[in-house]
Parts: sequence; C-alpha cells; structure tokens
Amino acid sequence: MGPIRAILLPGAVLPAQAAFGGLIAALGPDVQAIAKDLELYADDGPPADWSLDTEIDGVLREADTRAWKTFHLAGYSGGGAAALAFAAKHPGRLLSLALLEPAWAGNWDWSPAYAELRKKYEQLETLPPEQFMSAFMRLGVKPDVVLPPPPDPPPPWMANRPAGIRAFLRTYKSYDLERARLAAFRQPVYFALGGLSNPHDYGDIASRLSRVFFPDFHLEVFPKRHHFDPPHRIEPERLAELLRRHWEQAEAGTVVEPVETEPLETRGG
Repeated sequence: MGPIRAILLPGAVLPAQAAFGGLIAALGPDVQAIAKDLELYADDGPPADWSLDTEIDGVLREADTRAWKTFHLAGYSGGGAAALAFAAKHPGRLLSLALLEPAWAGNWDWSPAYAELRKKYEQLETLPPEQFMSAFMRLGVKPDVVLPPPPDPPPPWMANRPAGIRAFLRTYKSYDLERARLAAFRQPVYFALGGLSNPHDYGDIASRLSRVFFPDFHLEVFPKRHHFDPPHRIEPERLAELLRRHWEQAEAGTVVEPVETEPLETRGG
C-alpha cells in the first residue's frame, strides 16, 4: 500500500491551512494531505457564476495536477457540502468520503425542524454586515453554547467571508445534488458530529444520510465540540487517528458495520 492521499476542503470562514494545519501535522508524514482553499476565495469576491460545481472543478484540477487518479476527500461545513457534490458527480475518483459537519446535504427528505432552520438561514440575507456573522454562528450551535468573540482586529481575509457565506446559502437553494447518484455511492463514509452543534442542523443531516444513503457509514460524536470549535482544530490528534483508520480500511477494502439510526438528538449531549 502506498502513501495515503487526501484532499481537505475547509468551510466558508477559515483559510484551508489555518483550518487544517494541526490535523495535517497530527496525520504524520506518511499521509499526503492537501489543505485546499476554496475556489470561492480565489479572487477578491465570490464569482458571479460560482456554485458547488466550481469547487468540484477545483478539486479535480488539484488531483489531476498531482496525477492522483483516486484519493480520499474530506470536507468541513461548506467544504463538506462540496465534498458531497463531488461524490455524487465523480464517485470513481474517491476511495472514501469524510464529512465534518457538512453545511448542506440536498433539498429532499427534510424534517420539519430542519425546514424551519433553513428559513432562519435565508433570513440572514436581510441582516446588515455587523450582525451577520454572529447570527450565522448562533444558528449552528445549541442555545446554551457560549460562542467566542470575533477576533480584534479581524484578519484581512475576514472581509470577504460574509459574501462567501451568502454565496453558499444561495447555491444551496438552487443546486441539484442528485439523490440517485449520491445513493449509488458505495465507498466508506465517515461523519464527525459535535455534541454541542445544533441537532436540527448537522445532527439532522447525519441522520438523514445514514438512514437513506451510504451502506458503509460511520458516525463519530465528539461530545464537547461544536461547529465553531470543530475536532479538526481542537482535537486534531483524535480526529487524525480516526481518519487514518477510516482511510486504511477503505484502501484495504474493509467493510465497516453501519451505525444505528435512532434520533441523533439523543447522542453525545
């Protein structure tokens, strides 16, 4: 078995290296892990025609530049949504998929609670910039979670993040994540879920994906984590160990037993 090759996609806020630097160090030198920045931020502002397909094309270019015919793909938040879209369109390129609380997973089979939450995300569009980020973060966690204050002064790259998040929210409404093609994905899927994240958001997505798709699906709950202090930044050693196991099993063809599908609100609280 050769070196493990993986592409890591960040969310809509942190640059890729800031998001995944600790995880890549913990994975060790025998894992070729590439922290790939989103195409969304290749220029000063989001391209007018940007969608998840833009991110898919960027992953393909990254892999082809390295002559990687197959590889593992991991994505966090918006990058997780892009990873799902990639798995639906190019399943043959992937050895496995790792989802770190993907921000969206299609416009079907929504629970009533999730549908109500999506309406609240849409209402963010009307907020002024100074209120947008705090309101966006509050939706992603349980009500009693204390969120960290914004950095002061903010880093230069923060200026275009509200526009980038809005671009993600817009494409989620119109993007066709093909259900049938996603349902045909048979490679191993790992899902990391924070116990303090909003269960009607990321917990609902995990439950829906495990119930409807992915016969080889493994859920790992990190009880003390939430969407804005995720395990790849706060517990990189533990996540690195779990990802290595996931990737090694995928390359060895090991079948992982599917997890149970009771409501995720009861897990990891």
